[in-house]
Amino acid sequence: MKLTDLRGILQYIPQFREKTFVLAVDGAIVTDENFATLLLDVAVLRSLNIRVVLVHGASAQIRDLAGEQNIKASDLAGAGVTDAATLKLALTAANRLTHEILEGLSANDLRAASTNVIIAHPMGIIQGVDHLFTGKVERVDTELLHTLLTQGIIPVIPPLGFDGDGRTYRVNSDGVAVAVAEAIKAIKLIFLTSNDGLMYNGQLIRQMLVAELEKLLLQNSAGFPPELLSKAQHAAAACKAGIPRVHAINGKVDEGLLAEVFSNDGIGTLIYANEYQQIRPAKKKDVRAIQLLTKAAVEADELVKRTRATIEKNLGDYFIFEIDKNPVACVALHVYPEQNKGELACLYVNASHENQGIGRKLIQFIENKAREAGLNDLFALSTQAFTYFQSKGGFVEGASDDLPPVRREKYEQSGRNSKVLIKKLK
Repeated sequence: MKLTDLRGILQYIPQFREKTFVLAVDGAIVTDENFATLLLDVAVLRSLNIRVVLVHGASAQIRDLAGEQNIKASDLAGAGVTDAATLKLALTAANRLTHEILEGLSANDLRAASTNVIIAHPMGIIQGVDHLFTGKVERVDTELLHTLLTQGIIPVIPPLGFDGDGRTYRVNSDGVAVAVAEAIKAIKLIFLTSNDGLMYNGQLIRQMLVAELEKLLLQNSAGFPPELLSKAQHAAAACKAGIPRVHAINGKVDEGLLAEVFSNDGIGTLIYANEYQQIRPAKKKDVRAIQLLTKAAVEADELVKRTRATIEKNLGDYFIFEIDKNPVACVALHVYPEQNKGELACLYVNASHENQGIGRKLIQFIENKAREAGLNDLFALSTQAFTYFQSKGGFVEGASDDLPPVRREKYEQSGRNSKVLIKKLK
């Protein structure tokens, strides 16, 4: 499926329509040559009645301005001390970026407005250090945001906050994005960075429960590169604040935003606030999904071809592993009550979700089901994955005599010469 294929996108529309995404765009992405394409992705979201709020940073531009003017900026990340000179640079950089974003949105026939929805107060003195013009989000003007969103206008929010006396403060754009997403109850917060996602000890995190991310941050926050630590911290904060899904992707990848939003596997990192994966009994509507999932394995002679009629006849034996309501793996348990044995069959994981422990979870699930049914033995037949069953599932090699008579007859007729794998449950 092409990511831009409308048929692929349509399955997501019911859960996203009239919902709000907050896009947190790093300043370096706004000035990247791919930003125009990124705005085309935003136009696609808007055409599907997905509401969008755009929050942008400016640290890259502040760094450039400081170099041009030979000014030593007090802080570039927006979380440390902001002196008067740095605030002046921040104002110039933020205003330029906001203007560029508005120009780009206008070029795509998208209505947008720069906003002053962030009410802030001084961060104050922390551990004896006065943070001067660095601010902290006090509240978000949700009334203004909802007014704009209901009129189809994209709010553009700079990394600046304002107090009741009209004073301006520099605020961390990641913190602004989290505060906005929480205030308007967004269903997604997407960080668009210059990295492929959240990296930990040099490895890309593909997907992770927020509790696991918090554990990494607590045990060894230095495992995250300095430029991604804030993203990791704010991703955890967002999930804890009630945002169901937080993504971190490379904003320089062509069609990357659509690829992340409209596919099961995405291109970057997904941090989720609850167990978004689940194993459930297959339904009649899943028959085609099972056939499509296993098609490649059947063609590679890894699995036996199952007709629609065969699957429907034994539908109660099948289970689906789904991610955000999309099937990515399947398995079956066929029971032979007279011999008190069960067959683990039709185990397959979509190639895009391999090496994530899904196969092991399905094996364990079927084993638990077999134990609940009071079965003595569990067996599986395999032509190519027998070492996987042995190493991951604890199966040992058996013989055709270990199969129930009716299954042994089918086994011998098939001519596949599959290895017989057995696991004693009692």
